[in-house]
Amino acid sequence: MSGYRFRAARADGVMVNGVIEATSTEHASALVFDRGLFPVALSHEEDGDVRRPSASRRDLAIAFRSIAALVEAGVPLERALAASVPLTQGPLRQTFAVAREELRQGKSLAPALAAGRGTVPGVVLGMIRAGERGSQLGRALEQVATHLEQEAELVARVRQALAYPLLLAFVGTVSVLVIGTVVVPRFADLLGDLGQELPLATRLLLAGSTFLSHFWMPLIALGAVAVSASVAWLRRPRGRLWLDEALLSFPAVGKLRHALATARLARALGGMLRTGLPLLAALDAAREAAGDEAVAARLARSRERVACGAPLTASLEREAAVSYGALQLIAVGESSGQLGEMALRAGDLAAQEVERGLGTLVTMLEPALIMAFGGLVAFVAAALLQAVYSLRPGGA
Repeated sequence: MSGYRFRAARADGVMVNGVIEATSTEHASALVFDRGLFPVALSHEEDGDVRRPSASRRDLAIAFRSIAALVEAGVPLERALAASVPLTQGPLRQTFAVAREELRQGKSLAPALAAGRGTVPGVVLGMIRAGERGSQLGRALEQVATHLEQEAELVARVRQALAYPLLLAFVGTVSVLVIGTVVVPRFADLLGDLGQELPLATRLLLAGSTFLSHFWMPLIALGAVAVSASVAWLRRPRGRLWLDEALLSFPAVGKLRHALATARLARALGGMLRTGLPLLAALDAAREAAGDEAVAARLARSRERVACGAPLTASLEREAAVSYGALQLIAVGESSGQLGEMALRAGDLAAQEVERGLGTLVTMLEPALIMAFGGLVAFVAAALLQAVYSLRPGGA
């Protein structure tokens, strides 16, 4: 017998944590069910807090779409999982291979995949557990595949929209550094040999170039230390929460991040509700899908209000957990008894808001970057030309 830590939902939706003695993950899951609880997370005590990074949404989407299609066609689950192994790579392939062996031993899919310790996201495991409990595994797998495909598409569009501005910023920064540390110092040597007083703009340019030329190594070292310290601090829950809260307060970026988190958590919430997961358990698991600690904290506070008897829509509105448009659709779903379906639509609406917001942001960002770097290059050119003209006969 071994110890297993679990986080589960009671029939009234209250979340409980505990430790249970069992011979296997499957046995532990069954014992939790026997207590009238719905397991949301289950892990072996020996695993501690060691977790693997989650596989990419694209790889997960391809694999689970294949599994869902094969199961829907009547292929046994173990064979469907085996057929999907070649579509995976790295830790995900290892997780699927281990899960296949677990299925051969009679275990269910969710505990088998949980052996990956984070390779498969908890939201996905929650949907699968709900489907297995309600004898709707095929529907749950279909919902998982759809959720992962939407998530992968959303992430891909965000990266595509930001690729050109980031490339422009990188190339512009490198160009300015090359001009400041290579080109300008050569002009400085020529102008210094003439012994004449230079214009103010030229002196400022040469002073900045001299500073970069002499201190570029300490500046790089200082920047590396600052980045390392910042990354280490942001890995802590408090640091990550502070950063996410700060980003949400920015006028343009905050609205975009809020919509992105709303799209993720609303789609996850809708998918879990459609597979039969209770509302409070679904709200608790949806925090993992948000991808934003500040929004996840707001959702957690909203969940506590719902647990105390408050309506879902009012709780989400009070904590500003989701965007306004998504909130209206969730309100319709709550009043009509179609919360799962309307939450999915709310996620789609928020995703559209993200695309429109990204388009607007990129439209504003690209000209701003071009003007900024163009202004720096123009300043360098003007300062050097002023110096050249000042050296001509009759020059100032």
